Amino acid sequence: MGYFTKKEQLVIIFLILVIIIISLLGFLKKNILKSSTIGLDHSISTENLLMEIEDKLEDEDNEDSIIMVHISGEVYKPGLVELKPGQRVIDAVELAGGLKKDADIDKINLAKKLVDEEKIYIPKIGEEEIPVELNSEISNDGSNSNGKININIAPKEQLMTLPGIGEVLAGRIVEYRENTPFKSIEDIKNVSGIGDKKFEGIKDLITIR
Repeated sequence: MGYFTKKEQLVIIFLILVIIIISLLGFLKKNILKSSTIGLDHSISTENLLMEIEDKLEDEDNEDSIIMVHISGEVYKPGLVELKPGQRVIDAVELAGGLKKDADIDKINLAKKLVDEEKIYIPKIGEEEIPVELNSEISNDGSNSNGKININIAPKEQLMTLPGIGEVLAGRIVEYRENTPFKSIEDIKNVSGIGDKKFEGIKDLITIR
């Protein structure tokens, strides 16, 4: 067997070094790709976990939230009831003790979904005029497009803005209409403490629809 020349030895050493370098580069590239994949998977998993937590918290918020609805008229327990978002008129009726025998269910929609601060009035059979509760012309503060205050649905604070109507009289108006909704603005004189003189001062500022 012959000996390699010095030049041939250098060539062999060079080739060996090239093979080693190529092998090292391949190994490093494989590890880098593997690390990147693991990092990406971890990032995706973290993102999915955060989304699941947010969805769960949102569901819990919806379950814990409540709306307040005022129901009056032909029910056994008129007043405020607490409901969950998305519940319907029939649910409010049940919480108010149910319908009285004279309730006119043909004039109400028991399947209607309710929203916070809504007012429901259950009319009596044969009742000619029903208070307007959800008229599009009425704003949340109980006043209509003409600026008049609807005495059938206006909150106590809004009633107190009327001349001569303080906290006590406003409370009496609210208490009166829960059992007997106003069918005309003159009916407000049936409230204790509101006579002809006080009525003259507010008649142009109030409405029932």
